[in-house]
Amino acid sequence: MKRANHIIAGAFVTAIAAGCTAPAGGIAPDTIWVNGTVITMEGEQVVQAVAVLGDQIVAVGSDAEVRALAGPQTRVVDLDGRTMTPGFYAAHDHFPGSGRVAVTQVDLNSPPIGAIENMDQLVAALGARAEELPEGQWVSGRGYDDTLLAEQRHPTRKDLDKASTTHPIYISHTSGHLGVANSLALELAGVTRDTPDPPGGVVRRDPDTGEPDGVFEESGGMVSRLIPPPTPEQTMEAYRWAVEDYVEDGVTTAVIAGGGRGSLAGLQRARDAGILTFRIITMMSRSAPGQPSAAEAGGMVSGFGDEYLKLGAIKIVQDGSNQGYTGHFTEPYHTPFKGDANYRGYPRRSREDLTTMVKELHEAGYQIAIHANGDAAIDDVIYAFREAQRAFPREDARHRIEHCQMVRTDQLDAIAELNLSPSFFVGHVYYWGDRHRDIFMGPERAAGISALRSSIDRGIRFTVHDDTPVTPVNPLQLVWVSVNRLTRTEQVLGPDERITPLEALRTVTIDAAWQNFEEDIKGSIAPGKLADFVILDNNPLTVDPTAIRDIQVLETIVGGETVYTRSM
Repeated sequence: MKRANHIIAGAFVTAIAAGCTAPAGGIAPDTIWVNGTVITMEGEQVVQAVAVLGDQIVAVGSDAEVRALAGPQTRVVDLDGRTMTPGFYAAHDHFPGSGRVAVTQVDLNSPPIGAIENMDQLVAALGARAEELPEGQWVSGRGYDDTLLAEQRHPTRKDLDKASTTHPIYISHTSGHLGVANSLALELAGVTRDTPDPPGGVVRRDPDTGEPDGVFEESGGMVSRLIPPPTPEQTMEAYRWAVEDYVEDGVTTAVIAGGGRGSLAGLQRARDAGILTFRIITMMSRSAPGQPSAAEAGGMVSGFGDEYLKLGAIKIVQDGSNQGYTGHFTEPYHTPFKGDANYRGYPRRSREDLTTMVKELHEAGYQIAIHANGDAAIDDVIYAFREAQRAFPREDARHRIEHCQMVRTDQLDAIAELNLSPSFFVGHVYYWGDRHRDIFMGPERAAGISALRSSIDRGIRFTVHDDTPVTPVNPLQLVWVSVNRLTRTEQVLGPDERITPLEALRTVTIDAAWQNFEEDIKGSIAPGKLADFVILDNNPLTVDPTAIRDIQVLETIVGGETVYTRSM
């Protein structure tokens, strides 16, 4: 039906876009929204009304212009002065991760996200879950942050053994790049003092005994691979939970930053079950040269799919987490790691191997997205993209750099030259900004984290993201952070990198659509585009900038259909 609507609406869209009224006997809109503040994201255009036929926008303009198109069956919605914007993108997330945590894991986040403040509380939460399960079943948790625990350290196997010695336990760090196992989990995984560190990762060890202390850097899969997958029922419940989580914050398109054959199948099952009420772009993960991703193995190229579920970039991870001391830098961390004043983190692989992977994918026509937090990792990424373009010139590839947190200004020059597009984890300014300034990066480097203004000044188009479930999905919070650069202690971090509310709103709408090759169908409110909208209780362009994150989503609309309404 929706495909037919696109065809039926074609002539009508052309007429309206040309400034004409509907021809006699023409098809009237299904719905018109009037008396609003409609931020179109078409330049600085703000209008009063919008008309939709099927799942497509057919007109925008004044109340009088759009009301004139209504027919007897047209539904007229009075916005009563409220603000409408294009639907928001979650530009880099791990959907349905928030649902998976809620359904199958113990939430170990510290404030302001969760409630865990010390090791005793962490152990108690895991112990409580263990008591609910038969002996031998796995207990898993997610979100602990060593820098927010009172003890200022990672849990160890000994800590987790206090929660249970009869249940294997594995928990993930808030960054997702480290994890901890208890003694039973280590035993089941066969990890001993003789187990070597895997390529691109570290098994931390007790300095006195040489035994694994339970902490894994960039290598938690050695243990987590043993955790049984969720049941089909749990998987669908996780999707339901996550869908509600996203649409209540105005997300109409989520970009999943990585995945494999199983995740793609799960998405299709959720869609077939009618659970996915918003749109998904899913990346597929690749880990080594000559080892194709699920997309490559299946013969799918970036863009394969439809408007509700499609393949995006192929994702590669080149370094780790700055707050986990696994990001890769050219200069040492501000606070030495384990007393090593020269410690700079490390890459996942050599520059040569990365370049080989990038060339393979680039030549085959894929969009590529590479996770790089530290500036040394970003150097590797820029080199690989440059070499790929030199060997196989390709216009408008729109390759991405994910997180791109500690990018230098000379690297931004190269990013602009190569037409690369960062997706900045700008939420770090709020959630970890104080610790980046005082612990990880130092004041000077931390001020440049997520260099938004410097990117705009160079003509670089980019997005911002939450990396959910690392931090809660909330596009308006991202806009707030981008505009204000406030940390949790209300200190401004990097005032020179602040951007305007309109520029920030672009990063979660039209620039996000562009980054994903969807600017012709999404990202702004214009005739011919999909009717994906958010209705807000205030205008992010005119409200006090410090109040942007307090704006509430009243309604989320996908393809002209309401998928979320806030309870009043």
